[in-house]
Amino acid sequence: MSLITFTFVAGITPGPNNMMLLASGLNHGIRRSLPHYFGICIGFPVMVAVVGFGIGALFAEYPSAYLYLKVLGITYLLYLSWKIGNAGNPSAAKKIREPFTFLQAAAFQWLNPKAWVIAVGALAAFTIPDNVKLSVAVIIAVYFLMGFICMAVWLILGQGLQRFLGSGKRIHYFNILMALLLALSVIPMAFSDFDVVV
Repeated sequence: MSLITFTFVAGITPGPNNMMLLASGLNHGIRRSLPHYFGICIGFPVMVAVVGFGIGALFAEYPSAYLYLKVLGITYLLYLSWKIGNAGNPSAAKKIREPFTFLQAAAFQWLNPKAWVIAVGALAAFTIPDNVKLSVAVIIAVYFLMGFICMAVWLILGQGLQRFLGSGKRIHYFNILMALLLALSVIPMAFSDFDVVV
């Protein structure tokens, strides 16, 4: 139950994936945002699997690798904030308004500082030393299930806001708000750290 609670809270609380899915649901609707949704729901457990079954040792041996990844991730999140802030702007380029593809969303997990913190946090807290492989497999399965539930909530909420806000300037202003929230979410991540114990 504690693992389920941890993964639910980690998945449902606002973060880069949530804000981006909310904005995608608002701007593109559920159907066009499904590749983005599935990219997160499948890409994140795959990342947890790779970390849980070996890459964590790389960070333990080379701690500076995490620092480089964090800087790259924060830079990319700020770029995505700019893209979201321009979504709905009639003068924005067409490419800015395109939703994430499956591969883009899956690859983004590797640059998402919150994803790293919650992945390593779960692996550190819930891995049983006597049975590491089974523990990691259970963590992956729970994240897989919770990802589909939590991300669906944010995507559906985004489409609901589409009907509530209508179109035009209100959507653009909402996108600017989402962009600011996404950019602000970088602040605690910039100062977060974790000890790799997997």
